[in-house]
Amino acid sequence: MTVEVKIGVQHAARELSVDTDNEPDAVLASLDTALKDDSLFTITDSKGHTVAVPADKVAYLYFNADTGRKVGFGLTSA
Repeated sequence: MTVEVKIGVQHAARELSVDTDNEPDAVLASLDTALKDDSLFTITDSKGHTVAVPADKVAYLYFNADTGRKVGFGLTSA
């Protein structure tokens, strides 16, 4: 399952959006470790690209599970 993670960065007008195969708990644990170590928070997307942000500049994380795209124009009743 792919999870979209939106990362809010302090003093940045736009948020970063990363599609990752990591579970939300693993992403939060990674951020927690980076904050404790005063280092970079890194996350790797589903294509293998890595995004790095100074952990102390992360304002928020927003998780959105990918449920797949809906096809068609609506539900039909029988």
